[in-house]
Amino acid sequence: MSKERPEKPDKANRYSQIIEQVFLSHYKDGDKQVSFSRDELIRAAEKARIEPPKNLGDLIYFFRYRNKLPEVIRMRAPKGLEWIIRPAGKARYTFVAVSQPHIQPNPAVLDTKVPDATPGIITMYALNDEQALLAKLRYNRLIDIFTGVACYSLQNHLRTFIEDIGQIETDEIYVGIDKRGAHFVFPVQAKGFRDKINVVQIEQDIAMCSHKFPALVCRPIAAQFMQDNLIALFDIQESNHELRIALEKHYLLVDPSKLSSEELRQYSLESHG
Repeated sequence: MSKERPEKPDKANRYSQIIEQVFLSHYKDGDKQVSFSRDELIRAAEKARIEPPKNLGDLIYFFRYRNKLPEVIRMRAPKGLEWIIRPAGKARYTFVAVSQPHIQPNPAVLDTKVPDATPGIITMYALNDEQALLAKLRYNRLIDIFTGVACYSLQNHLRTFIEDIGQIETDEIYVGIDKRGAHFVFPVQAKGFRDKINVVQIEQDIAMCSHKFPALVCRPIAAQFMQDNLIALFDIQESNHELRIALEKHYLLVDPSKLSSEELRQYSLESHG
């Protein structure tokens, strides 16, 4: 008699079955936090007789940035709250119920046109949305424009281990100085069209800044592609132990010939208003 092989459902269904099993094995009525270990993902897959993912981190990424958690989990969040998955140390995670799990562009915000200074060869060969977005931020000085601070890219994809969180990665770090001489650090999280900006990454960036740059003023920035050359930027601040959007701006990168004298006059009036 041949040994029965595990089923291979599609990725979303497979990941949903695994995360449901893990969540329900710990959840009790009224919980606002549910902790689990990475090893439990493997055991849950084996129990459900499905193939566990080769990269367990991809399962966490999938539900943080691309897909909603399964309905079985969402319906157990306290009223008005939604679950996010926070790191809780090495190979450990915690479901936490929060009021704002994602940061999303507001379509009502007006676009500000900026002459596109991105080198054509960069546009041709950028390997993915995130890389293209980071390049456009850098070449067009959008972090400087957005913050009003002279900024300089310090490092890409900084990986740091933070106690009680685990290993984190920041897409890009800028340092800057303002007209009064104050020094700033701007951790930037960049997302392409498909992914969502999750508050977990912003929380991690704040922890990283506290650990690596304690003397600098930390101002986390989130960036999102809305269209090919339309970029949403968010200035995120902590308030009452929650993250809030202090400022949201949308920048449309255009050929200089597409920026009219009337638009320039209007921008000038607004800056002196």
